[in-house]
Amino acid sequence: MSASPSTSPAIPSQSLPLQRAIKRARSGPAGRPLALPRLLETLDAESLRGVLRIICEHHPSIGTEVVNAAPRPSVTSALEVLKNYETALQASFPFGGNSTSDYAYNRVRQPLVALLDALNDFTPHFLPPNEPQATQALSFLDGATEIIHRLPNWDSFQNSLHKQNAYEEISKAWALVLREAAKRAGGMQLQYGGWDQKLTKHNQQAQGRMQEAVSELNSILGWMGGDRQPPQGGSRGHDLSTVRQELLSGTFGAGLPVRVGPW
Repeated sequence: MSASPSTSPAIPSQSLPLQRAIKRARSGPAGRPLALPRLLETLDAESLRGVLRIICEHHPSIGTEVVNAAPRPSVTSALEVLKNYETALQASFPFGGNSTSDYAYNRVRQPLVALLDALNDFTPHFLPPNEPQATQALSFLDGATEIIHRLPNWDSFQNSLHKQNAYEEISKAWALVLREAAKRAGGMQLQYGGWDQKLTKHNQQAQGRMQEAVSELNSILGWMGGDRQPPQGGSRGHDLSTVRQELLSGTFGAGLPVRVGPW
């Protein structure tokens, strides 16, 4: 009797099939909004200002932070903004016809008012005490006055009031800056830059509408028109004016005895 096998007959092993590559469903392209840094790269300056303005209006606290963090506007940047408004005004004039008529005025009234509003907003920024440097204030007023000179002269008296009022306001601004500058170093900084000549020229172009500013400079320096009356403040103001003139002419100290030896 044969012994039964203790184990089951061996089953021939079959080689396992190669692992098939699992096909994963690939997602196709899907739209998504730009990330903030990329979005900001696409905005021009005007669009970016518009977005920032809306955010500041909705969140006043952010507006305060922007005011505190923004760099101080320079004379150049402020005048550049005003010139952009002036360019928009010039581009609004109708082709042909009378450029000083009521019809032309009605066509350009909106950009004209926008320019004057911008001028009224920027001017106080460059006045004391907000602007302590007289040269900066005078440089802005010089450029702003040039823009006023180029404003249209309308046929209608009513329409011309815009320009007349602009001259009146800018003349007061000049007078304020001149008075404050005269309080520092006896007004010495007013003697540099040819401000007397520039202001005289402005007044001539304005047909005398800036006489208030010219009179203020006359009373401070005593140069213009040959008027040598002492400014307000008594003999001390007159002495300071005399010293300034002698310093400029190189005659300061002439005729004084020369001391020899220790002071």
